[in-house]
Amino acid sequence: MARRCELTGRGVQTGNNVSHAHNKSRRRYLPNVHDMRLMSETLNRSVKLKVSAYGLRSVEHNGGLDNYLLKTSDSKLSLTARRLKRDIKKAQAAKA
Repeated sequence: MARRCELTGRGVQTGNNVSHAHNKSRRRYLPNVHDMRLMSETLNRSVKLKVSAYGLRSVEHNGGLDNYLLKTSDSKLSLTARRLKRDIKKAQAAKA
């Protein structure tokens, strides 16, 4: 399972465990990623995405999945999220 958020691009980071004697050993910081179903109001369906807790908070802050995807640049989004963003834009253009 790839440890990367499909909405924010957050992934694994590396650092050091530092002991009391100041010995350093390498470690990995894993993001808090979960498989979630998020509702797209424009498409009237739920979408399964791998989202970090930070990404979920960002979606809620921006007023839902559709608004978040439309505001976010494509470089941060995964291929699945970019396709979803394209579908949302098409659906909004068809309604207008």
